[in-house]
Amino acid sequence: MDNINKISGGIHSNRIHDSATKHVTGQAKYTDDITEPVGTLHAYLGVSEVAHANIKSIDLSQVEELPGVIGTITASDIPGVNDISPTGQNDEPVFPIDKVQFHGQPLFAVIAKTRNIARHAAKLANIEYEILPHALNISSAIGADYPHVTAPLKLERGNISKTVSNDMNRIKNKITIGGQDHMYLEGHIAFAIPGEDDELVIHCSTQHPSEAQHMVAHVMGIPNNAVTVNVRRMGGGFGGKESQMNLFCVVAAIAAKKWNCAVKLRPDRDQDMISTGKRHDFIIDYDVSFNDDGLISAVDSIFSARCGYSSDLSGPVTDRALFHADNAYYYPNVRLKSRPMKTNTVSNTAFRGFGGPQGVLGAERIIEEIAFATGKDPLDIRKLNLYGDTDRNITPYHQKIKDNILPKLIDELEKKSNYRTRRTAIKNFNKTSSVIKKGIALTPVKFGISFTATWYNQAGALIHIYNDGSIHLNHGGTEMGQGLNTKIAQIVADAFQVDFERIKITKTTTEKVPNTSATAASSGTDLNGMAALDAADQIKDRLIKFAAAHWGVQETEIKFLSNMVYVGEEIVPFNEFIKMAYMQRIQLSATGFYKTPNIYWDRAAGKGNPFYYYAYGAACSEVLIDTLTGEYRIEKTDILHDVGRSLNPILDKGQIEGAFIQGMGWLTSEELWWDKDGKLKTHAPSTYKIPLASDMPREFNVELADWSENRELTIKRSKAVGEPPFMLGISVLEALSMAISSMNDYQTCPRLDTPATPERVLLAVKNIQEQANK
Repeated sequence: MDNINKISGGIHSNRIHDSATKHVTGQAKYTDDITEPVGTLHAYLGVSEVAHANIKSIDLSQVEELPGVIGTITASDIPGVNDISPTGQNDEPVFPIDKVQFHGQPLFAVIAKTRNIARHAAKLANIEYEILPHALNISSAIGADYPHVTAPLKLERGNISKTVSNDMNRIKNKITIGGQDHMYLEGHIAFAIPGEDDELVIHCSTQHPSEAQHMVAHVMGIPNNAVTVNVRRMGGGFGGKESQMNLFCVVAAIAAKKWNCAVKLRPDRDQDMISTGKRHDFIIDYDVSFNDDGLISAVDSIFSARCGYSSDLSGPVTDRALFHADNAYYYPNVRLKSRPMKTNTVSNTAFRGFGGPQGVLGAERIIEEIAFATGKDPLDIRKLNLYGDTDRNITPYHQKIKDNILPKLIDELEKKSNYRTRRTAIKNFNKTSSVIKKGIALTPVKFGISFTATWYNQAGALIHIYNDGSIHLNHGGTEMGQGLNTKIAQIVADAFQVDFERIKITKTTTEKVPNTSATAASSGTDLNGMAALDAADQIKDRLIKFAAAHWGVQETEIKFLSNMVYVGEEIVPFNEFIKMAYMQRIQLSATGFYKTPNIYWDRAAGKGNPFYYYAYGAACSEVLIDTLTGEYRIEKTDILHDVGRSLNPILDKGQIEGAFIQGMGWLTSEELWWDKDGKLKTHAPSTYKIPLASDMPREFNVELADWSENRELTIKRSKAVGEPPFMLGISVLEALSMAISSMNDYQTCPRLDTPATPERVLLAVKNIQEQANK
């Protein structure tokens, strides 16, 4: 056995994304590529042109008279319940009946023979409004006494009132954090095909097929078993397709049943951006106390968020912002409150990190403030306040940190990046350079892994082995480019010790694996990988028992190795072995299931163990700014990230690189802008700037902490990778802050809100210069 060849594409090895070749050659099939049945109709949404108003009348006669238009759909055509709220709060109608609550809110749908006809007809509606006052941002909503969209959360530990009032050093300030559009390459799309009786098949681009199924059934007034939702792959999601696809799926479904033919709904990019939710903006007010060394004694913060007109997922998003308001740091006394504000804007939603990035950024701004106040290197303040192992290890939500590897990880990156020497060199450079200034920062991340809604921490999988030895794999996760399917197939190939190519990965569908959770919260591989392994182990157990009985050997003498089955001294090719098992009527199919253990959360008490484990990482970034224009570039970034025992190092590195760039974009160039009437002006790639290849660090080094191994019993001791590295982009913002502060010899913490566009950088430079000249 020592000389056998290894299987191709096993775990803990590099394996190309299973669809990589298809992606780059255009062979990958997305929802819009599905062959349309003869007679397919096309839908398009008609949306509001005002931010807040009572609807006096809607006249669609001109819409319906346009040649090629088949008809329209309004709230009166909904056979079931006119609500698509993902949390069941009944505050998100498919189409409103009497009131508009944001500019771009869908009011009706046009059904036509072609998409272009439907798109043109949607603009012909004659709608009469009674305009109402509107509040577009957090401050105006608070000023207008707007309500919360969901109940706020409070986390508290220690004696915050006594500590804050008695401590010598105290800083009270705030930071404003901008939102972010998902800007997935493939926009929203739904393709509904009616079946017999009440049946419907929906092909769509969603991270949450079961929710799409439930919403279509809810709105149509039919049981869930009448609706099948299929997802082969998405062209990106980032959280924007977790709940936002509900609208498109239900409209396509209503139309498909009304006209008894296939209906496709695909908004253009402008409408997609205007009518779907984004990352939440936040204003974080913080009050921090600390001693002369910079050791934090108390933090009191309020996290106010622009949530939009309905609750959507704002409750759990703002909760998670509080969960990560400590980032990597121990707060002996702490009080954190959320303020999820209703506004007359589109309902904000899930986005990579799910509120966590905003919480982490608040923590890093506090560290930065303390560093400037004490005149110390921010890295020293970070290291001083890190969580401990045996003490100083209780979070604001009362969970004990048991796996903290950040001290080792930060020390390693500090040495590898040559941080100290470079920082000294940068300060010397800044002394002699009057226009160009440099900055450097090393920032960590600690990110909790699990859905905080405990019931979502479950998954299912289905495996068939056909009698020729080929393997069919299906699971509840969705592939959006992150490589989930590749990793799950590697796990199954490793379980049976067969080549990766033997595994056929099939579309995610609610008719094979029911009641799936969203592919979100960085949990896709953790959950679905364990479910797939459970299914594989069930089949293996049956095969081992069959072999032991058939050959008369002990079960311990049976091994699956390199496309062979070793039965005592006999070696049987896997294909032949499976054929023999089939002939003996051995069941070659199994459903697997997994639920995350040892997690619980009591929201009312603000206490629990919501996370199974934590993922860690750190980044060191160096920037250069032009103080005359505010323009800047990232010179170098070094990342060291913890993924446990990586299932696929090359895929994990790709996720880290992409997450860092997306996080950097959120904090630098991606600015959302509404005009005074509530219209989103940054509604296309021409006005909304995501990072380009030229915006990447000139030198970009990513390494995995290959010495790390998950202490918890996760899939092959790996850790989640989708969201945690997103927050490493904060190192760029902190480096910009250092460069700006050099204008007055690092005496003042710059007031740099995000996104830190060149305009904001220039304004911060001018403010620092004014303070230096006083």
